[in-house]
Amino acid sequence: MNAVPPGAEGRNGSVNDRGTTVTASVVVCVYTEKRWDDIVDAVASVAAQDVAATETIVVVDHNDALLVRAGQEFTPHGVRVIPNRFAQGLSGARNTAVAEATGEVVVFLDDDASARPGWLRALLAPYADPSVIGVGGVAHPRWPTRRPSTLPGAAPRDPNATGELDWVVGCTYTGQPTERAEVRNLMGCNMSLRAEVFTRVGGFAEDMGRIGKNPLGCEETELCIRARQAYTADGRSPKIIFEPRAAVDHRVSSDRVEWAYLLRRGWAEGLSKAAVSKVVGTGDSLSTESSYTLKVLPGGVVRELRDKNPASAAAIAACFAVTAAGYVRGRLPGATTHVRMPAAGTRPSGSQHSDARHSGTQHSGA
Repeated sequence: MNAVPPGAEGRNGSVNDRGTTVTASVVVCVYTEKRWDDIVDAVASVAAQDVAATETIVVVDHNDALLVRAGQEFTPHGVRVIPNRFAQGLSGARNTAVAEATGEVVVFLDDDASARPGWLRALLAPYADPSVIGVGGVAHPRWPTRRPSTLPGAAPRDPNATGELDWVVGCTYTGQPTERAEVRNLMGCNMSLRAEVFTRVGGFAEDMGRIGKNPLGCEETELCIRARQAYTADGRSPKIIFEPRAAVDHRVSSDRVEWAYLLRRGWAEGLSKAAVSKVVGTGDSLSTESSYTLKVLPGGVVRELRDKNPASAAAIAACFAVTAAGYVRGRLPGATTHVRMPAAGTRPSGSQHSDARHSGTQHSGA
């Protein structure tokens, strides 16, 4: 399987000569060889874009065998393969990439997502406005077979349609904008931020975010809110943009369409939101969730009951209930005291540039 489409090697690494306004480092964080085919597809989809990134960086999260394999596969095609040199987990891997990235914008693509044609051009276009500090796009779920009853939607047979609970599997959900719009935060599967943001407010909080299959998250939510608050305090008017034309396909594994995952993910989301609210304040952390809870979720329940899908209606109600319970638990004294924020004004920095050609050893978290 080719990691890079034929003819992609040797393209100019700057996107300026392709009609956009900034240079971009595209980052794919990986942690398991079980997703190897997905990883190869993700890297190939970046190389196939009609604008060329300055660089593509694959960060391997404390997995020696995967580090060697990825280096052998991708390095000959000009992809940088480096080990996570910070704490194990997605946040540490992202911070490693931020420390190494040379582009004006750092773009993050999940290891089980594949970018559609025109993705990078659409993602970078809003940065022509200097007030834009972050841009994210759409993630379309690619189900194991078909949309499951646990994650219902108004158009279950439409592969590009959304569902009320698609956030559970890291995808765009009903209630998000359908045209370019300002949003509170971006979804980690398909997002980008100016590199200067990390210099201004620090990196991703490594006490949040996934470690392997642990479904805790909200690290990108917290970072976006922290950035907005910091820029606003500086007297600036920062914009975080959702651009639906920047689209990726996000594979959903079979274990994530089961009831057990739905409930576990909902509980974890509640805990994560509680941690965010303690750090950035309840108003900012729940501003988007209020309208979603009062309008989108009830509408989904009514639709599924009307269509005689009681199990799907129950899934929406159960997910809301367990998420709320997780949030209440997370707000109790001591529940999230472990969460520490990166120091503002300090961009994550690696001790040295390293790649799989020079190192196959496991790096401990810093």
